[in-house]
Amino acid sequence: MPRRDWTGRCGQQFSVPDQGQYQRSRRKDLSRARFIVLHRHAHRCGQGRALVLQRRGSRAGGLACAEGAAVKTLHIESGRHLYGGPRQVLLLLDGLKARGIEATLACPAESAIASAATAAGHEVITHPIGGDLDISAISFLTRTVQRRKPDVLHAHSRRGADFFGGLAAALAGVPAVLTRRVDNPDTPVVGNLKYLAYDRVVAISDAVLQQLESQGVPAAKLRTIRSAINADTCQPTWSREQFLAEFGLEESQRVVAVVAQLIPRKGHAVLLDAWPLIRNRCPDARLLVFGAGPLDTDLRHRAGLLKPEQGGTVTFAGFRPDLREFLGRVDLLVHPASREALGVSLLEAQAAGVPVVACAAGGVPEAVADGITGLLVPPANPAALAKAVIQLLDD
Repeated sequence: MPRRDWTGRCGQQFSVPDQGQYQRSRRKDLSRARFIVLHRHAHRCGQGRALVLQRRGSRAGGLACAEGAAVKTLHIESGRHLYGGPRQVLLLLDGLKARGIEATLACPAESAIASAATAAGHEVITHPIGGDLDISAISFLTRTVQRRKPDVLHAHSRRGADFFGGLAAALAGVPAVLTRRVDNPDTPVVGNLKYLAYDRVVAISDAVLQQLESQGVPAAKLRTIRSAINADTCQPTWSREQFLAEFGLEESQRVVAVVAQLIPRKGHAVLLDAWPLIRNRCPDARLLVFGAGPLDTDLRHRAGLLKPEQGGTVTFAGFRPDLREFLGRVDLLVHPASREALGVSLLEAQAAGVPVVACAAGGVPEAVADGITGLLVPPANPAALAKAVIQLLDD
């Protein structure tokens, strides 16, 4: 099956986004002593998008940094593993560092992102952040904000970072930004309270933005800034032979991969239901399942219930931090998620020249150009999914 170059939705060849930039400038009304902090996080079809944060007069005292000094930023990520969201944080930290912007990461102790950020030379502050019910996180984050005195606090995830991060910023009188990376609704009333503390709420897709609007977050607070990837790091470094040997595959076999956490909304069960249909038409197809999560045992059991000639062609390969080293060697990426904010694995696969089949859920249509870089199908529809996979495997 021929490879396809990935082309952006505007018809432009994919390029590395502007991963992070904080700037500041004075308002024309200097008497109000306000500053604007511009956080440019990503490009949309080649055009940068700016997030504007305004320090309000009620948070008196002016900026902590003098004119010409570097802006100081504090980033909060409570995820422990290097899944899509935390890797976005690392990209942003790298971009800020390259531009001379001070960026400190507060994250869970002994987490993968703490190790990766430290190895990349970023300043890291750790604490055993335990999630939404970890009250100690409030004290930790409040002390950290008061000690670091950042010009901007940026919370990047759920699991307590969104609620406690905003509260810590409000207590310290620091402008705050929250990036929302999921498209599922918040808990009514309580979930919406956290947005009150943020000057801006970043949605990683228009689908997420619309979800936030529907639950009452003011439109004036919302901005869409899509996830970024580094296209250069998506090019495979493994040879085809190395890839086949690693996963016990043969040259004549066509390799389908799914890259996602093993959780219900990622739709692995739908793909397993579709797999017999795919194998009936493409007997040389093999399925590699990359990811970890609470459904690992259940999905392995489900695959084991398939007929031997079907189930024996499914391999659970676990979470692979080196995925980008060989993702470009698969023939097709399938993303059967029923809910998805955007889908970093979709961007990485397309950047590596791999076509995709995905469900038209959430922000996925913003990441995949249907009929150009892949095919979109209705969610939770094994027959439609199988048809699209067969179409691309036979192309």
